[in-house]
Amino acid sequence: MPEETTTAPAPARPTAAQAVGIGCAAIVAVPLLLVLALVAWIALGTEDPSDFPRAAPEEMASRALDRSQEAYDVLGFTRTIPPGVEDVGVSPENTLHSGFCYAGGMADETVDGVYALSHSWALDDVPAGQAVPGLRRLHEHLKDTGWDITSYRENVSGDYWDLYASRSDGEERMSFQWFADRDYFTGGASTPCALDPGWRQGDDEPAGDVLWPPDFGPSAAQGPLRVSGSGH
Repeated sequence: MPEETTTAPAPARPTAAQAVGIGCAAIVAVPLLLVLALVAWIALGTEDPSDFPRAAPEEMASRALDRSQEAYDVLGFTRTIPPGVEDVGVSPENTLHSGFCYAGGMADETVDGVYALSHSWALDDVPAGQAVPGLRRLHEHLKDTGWDITSYRENVSGDYWDLYASRSDGEERMSFQWFADRDYFTGGASTPCALDPGWRQGDDEPAGDVLWPPDFGPSAAQGPLRVSGSGH
């Protein structure tokens, strides 16, 4: 099938290419690990935390999970993925990532207490009969529900499909890929930057870095968020 590509206007607030914890990207060298590793957002022209919305990490993690959940249901997958990942780019994945946000300008400094969260997931053993109609369905669904399709490509080089979408001036994003040569499907969602109301001077890790996702799968499979060290 011929490649199809659509490109939306560049967002008004660009991002910094700072990956947040997928790790081992060289194993697979794919766009998901660059785009949905998920980057810390840049807020141009400000270093004032008050310019960002206040939201607890649990709220933003739930928001990212909700976006992933909606896409997962549209794609029609029925498997449940436990938290974590054994072999990046090969095995199923269900992970949360937190990263700092940056002020614009020459300094490119982190903004105190401001963070961005993302959720990444992956499935192995996904055949074309599931992946292809699922991606086409999701492509239409995202367009119909207010997302801007920044890229949609079918059968690139004969073995790769991708779908990227954003909204809120590019501050909220989703990304999906399918690799026909190994029947591997990846997806994920990122949230805009937010100020953690619980941040205190001296905190040196991005807010939400201790959060652990619930089992991820069909809507009925969702459970509560957990804190790292509380039973995973």
